[in-house]
Amino acid sequence: MSVKIYNTITRTKELLKPIEPGHVKLYVCGITSYDYCHIGHARSALAFDMIVRYLRYRGYKVTYIRNFTDIDDKIIKRAAEQNTTTEELANRFIDEFYVDMDKLGVERPDMEPKATEHIQEMIDLISELIAKNMAYPAGGDVYYSVNSFPGYGKLSGRNLEDMQAGARISVNENKANPMDFVLWKASKTGEPSWESPWGPGRPGWHIECSAMSRKYLGDTFDIHGGGQDLIFPHHENELAQSEGANDKPFVNMWIHHGFVTIRDEKMSKSLGNFLTIRDILEHYHPEVLRFFIFSTQYRNPLDFSEAAMQDAMTGLDRLYQCVAAVERLVENCSDSAAPVASGNDRKKLDSMEERFQKAMDNDFNTALAQGILFETVKILNKILRQLPEIPARVDHDLLISTTATMKKLASIMGLLQEDANEYLAAKKAAMLADINISEEEIQNLIQERNQAREAKDWASSDAIRDRLLEQGIELKDGPEGTGWTVKRS
Repeated sequence: MSVKIYNTITRTKELLKPIEPGHVKLYVCGITSYDYCHIGHARSALAFDMIVRYLRYRGYKVTYIRNFTDIDDKIIKRAAEQNTTTEELANRFIDEFYVDMDKLGVERPDMEPKATEHIQEMIDLISELIAKNMAYPAGGDVYYSVNSFPGYGKLSGRNLEDMQAGARISVNENKANPMDFVLWKASKTGEPSWESPWGPGRPGWHIECSAMSRKYLGDTFDIHGGGQDLIFPHHENELAQSEGANDKPFVNMWIHHGFVTIRDEKMSKSLGNFLTIRDILEHYHPEVLRFFIFSTQYRNPLDFSEAAMQDAMTGLDRLYQCVAAVERLVENCSDSAAPVASGNDRKKLDSMEERFQKAMDNDFNTALAQGILFETVKILNKILRQLPEIPARVDHDLLISTTATMKKLASIMGLLQEDANEYLAAKKAAMLADINISEEEIQNLIQERNQAREAKDWASSDAIRDRLLEQGIELKDGPEGTGWTVKRS
């Protein structure tokens, strides 16, 4: 196997070489559970869902850990605003997270530890750092001394001296250096707290992942993942804590996915461009969102727009329409009836899986992998169009096996998971529910328009198109004929 992954810390693509041959150990930073999940969370969950599925498809055993941050400043503030406990709030939004992930078809990780269930492991790790003079108690808090770790900044590429020079003077006079970060916070009145050698308090954000990853994956493991916004300070601080305590490399490979933007701006509540997963799934099938996210390679920025989602929906429909057409053909043909593929097309169909693997082996290039699926669809549609004109009758295993392989490969991205005919029927029913015209009327007008086009009566053809457009029906002419969809505003 030759899977290459872009490693953030080395800034190069490297061959995946698990510490334990054939067994990949992966840790991904999960959500802070205080609100509904947005499309950025969807990208993260789907990206690593795809990566795990692909590695398992390629024959690796994968141990996948993703945590929940269930104690944090944001959780404390939101719980106070809602007059509830941090535990109730965090658990409620963990449950809502699962609702969203299940709708998206995201497979569950092998383990999903919560921060509050690993307080002792964090206390133990902090104690080790204090014993090594890499951390110091101050006023009930405990801070990590960044100057004690010579490699600080190697993940993000930042220079500690430059960061120190540019840092504002910390309002916390307990810090020895403005860049030092908190490992343990002394509790304030009314806040949840746990007993520790430094007094009652709660863990800082960064220490939880170091403690939980060490417990479940060991001092050194294969891959740590998350969004690019976590590179600094979260992952930089994790690395410093873990390598400082263990005197070993923390992670062999770092994977970071790109941002989701809306109109080329980073999604933000303050900008009013914040979209939850639920907002999107009110209007689009979950696989449309998956198709959209995987139409861009995971490290690149992804700009959300209605036009992009419409394109994704059209692309997904095309995949399903091809599968449905092949299945209808096979169902209606005798065992010996099938079309013949040309030599070049046959080679492309036979090599589809190999070419798909080549794309995905190169840092999980789902955009290129989708292109290979569409090339396959194009060939299958060409064969189907030629069927009435091809006199040869040969075994139709080619169509069956190609479609089965296409569905297997698409499943790595979570696509083509439904029965094709049921998907298309549901899609049509949903579209008809939004308009005041029947399918029979639409088809009759399309037939009239086709007759006008054959007679070169372009004025009548255009008039029918405009009439349908006024009723929200957009026609799409293609090699397979004229299709229609409901135009969204």
